[in-house]
Amino acid sequence: MFDTILIANRGEIACRVMETAQAMGVRCVAVYSDVDATSKHVAMADRAVHIGGSAPAESYLRGDVIIQAALDTGAQAVHPGYGFLSENPDFVEAVEAAGLVFIGPSASAIRAMGLKDAAKALMIEAGVPVVPGYHGSDQDDGLLAGEAGKIGYPVLIKAVAGGGGKGMRLVEEAGAFQAALESARSEAKTAFGNADVLVEKFVSKPRHIEVQIFGDGTRAVHLFERDCSLQRRHQKVIEEAPAPGMTPQMRQAMGDAAVKAAEAIGYAGAGTVEFIVDGSDGLSPDGFFFMEMNTRLQVEHPVTEAITGVDLVEWQLRVAAGEALPKQQEELSISGHAFEARLYAEDVPSGFLPATGKLTDLAFTPQTRADSGVRAGDVISPFYDPMIAKVIVHGATRDVALAKLRAALAGCHVGGTVTNLAFLGALAAHEGFGKGDVDTGLIARDIEALTAVPEVEARHVALAGMAALDLLEPRGQTGFALWDPLVRSVLLRFDGEEHLVKVRVMDAARQVWVVGGTEVEALRRGAHWIIGGKRAAAVAAVDGVVTVFENYGMVFEVIDPLERAAGAQGDGNLIEAPMPGLVRVMEAEVGQMVQKGDRLAVLEAMKMEHALLAARDGVVAEVLASTGDQVEAGAALVRLEADDAEVAA
Repeated sequence: MFDTILIANRGEIACRVMETAQAMGVRCVAVYSDVDATSKHVAMADRAVHIGGSAPAESYLRGDVIIQAALDTGAQAVHPGYGFLSENPDFVEAVEAAGLVFIGPSASAIRAMGLKDAAKALMIEAGVPVVPGYHGSDQDDGLLAGEAGKIGYPVLIKAVAGGGGKGMRLVEEAGAFQAALESARSEAKTAFGNADVLVEKFVSKPRHIEVQIFGDGTRAVHLFERDCSLQRRHQKVIEEAPAPGMTPQMRQAMGDAAVKAAEAIGYAGAGTVEFIVDGSDGLSPDGFFFMEMNTRLQVEHPVTEAITGVDLVEWQLRVAAGEALPKQQEELSISGHAFEARLYAEDVPSGFLPATGKLTDLAFTPQTRADSGVRAGDVISPFYDPMIAKVIVHGATRDVALAKLRAALAGCHVGGTVTNLAFLGALAAHEGFGKGDVDTGLIARDIEALTAVPEVEARHVALAGMAALDLLEPRGQTGFALWDPLVRSVLLRFDGEEHLVKVRVMDAARQVWVVGGTEVEALRRGAHWIIGGKRAAAVAAVDGVVTVFENYGMVFEVIDPLERAAGAQGDGNLIEAPMPGLVRVMEAEVGQMVQKGDRLAVLEAMKMEHALLAARDGVVAEVLASTGDQVEAGAALVRLEADDAEVAA
């Protein structure tokens, strides 16, 4: 076994690898960028090495610097985690050329599966079923459109070097093909440096089921399947294992196909073979098709660990150190059911836009496995994926595990940034999901219900007011003016709606609040407040933001009337950056006539591209940013001339 390994990654996966490696007595070296100097993975490591600037290209993608750090610290092996350099065959070869061990598959195996078109040709040769489609090297626009017509709409355009939903577009009819092709190519070029695409048939009620495999370079085993059908923007949201409705016959067929795929390329280490499954008429052994193979450990690997009792990182280290596969196929079995929900800093009502912010609060229930790379006090930066944590539960049955997931999500406390926590809670409570009736279109079909903002009650507003006015802790006679109760007020905003609330502090244990004409009594009982007849939830107030930890976190802004008045002076014609990011393309030009919905700029943030559109018809008065600029959230990018109504006013 290795004495020391270097982890060429950051955040949650770096912490995850360290937990197992250090428990095995292996020293861990972390690498970090400027912005990560005080991060959790650096604090956990036995030693940490600074490797460059905050942008990935200046740090976590600098393979030569990472390898030198491994040599300088006496590491014998490099664990790539996932993302960054984990599926870069050139990096694998450079690691091995330096006399180090790469904890993962060979460069040849990564290359074999790195391009989707070549991988599918290889799978056909190995006898693995694939989705009908065009995977050729000729990238002529007309040819691709013709092939799409032959396949039959709807079709998927997918980047051949893609992953994570980037460079992927669904095309419903022929007239939309060219625009979708251009968009997919642009995003693929940005994300992967390769604009080539393939075209595939879109399965009408698709389920995304993947099989965890593990190989030693010659033989492979599978550790059963995971269902990853709950997706938005082609990115996974909640994963579970095993897949609902799976039959022994189909599990055998999918497992055999996954093992064939792994053994066809001499695979070593942990990997995932992803299949698209036709769920329109139940699960059938002839209704699944190879999509791609991920030649690394997956984000959702904990659900497999939960149902098999296998520590996949331990297996990675042992096989990379030259040991045989720890178990044979017949020794592996399924116990119970597991779920993983991905908790992100993102603005769900605004279209799942990535968010940033300082985490003022972060806590999970004791029964939850929470894999996280951040702590309370850490900052979610614009440079990396905005994942906060993976919330993982395990139960004897699917129903038991799902009940645990609902409780775990309800018990999460996150403050300081907007999150998708309420969205995850709505998904966990979704009737169809509860029955196991899932497919990749579920979220899109029910998006309005899943993203509904919880209704605010008067007691919630009163509690937020107590926190805003610092009235949560009894302070003897504080609140009295002579012998009359002191009346105070505060202006709060929740989901765009303002609430002017007033309070009469009667004594240290009693307050009377007026919220929108409704009177709410707050009574102190021991260490707790009872508001409106119910025990008050936990609450946190930081820098003018109050978070009430109920309904997955209700965030109130404390409004300064002077600031609001100043902000009202804006002309309303600015197109602003909704998040920090890079101006990938600035299309607007001064004097240009634009119509509502026209694309004015493209902002790249957290590995995704976001088109910024004109909110109305008008004329571009100013262009305030250029292609290549790094901008902050709220930065003005384009200003339109005032319309006639504004001029007249």
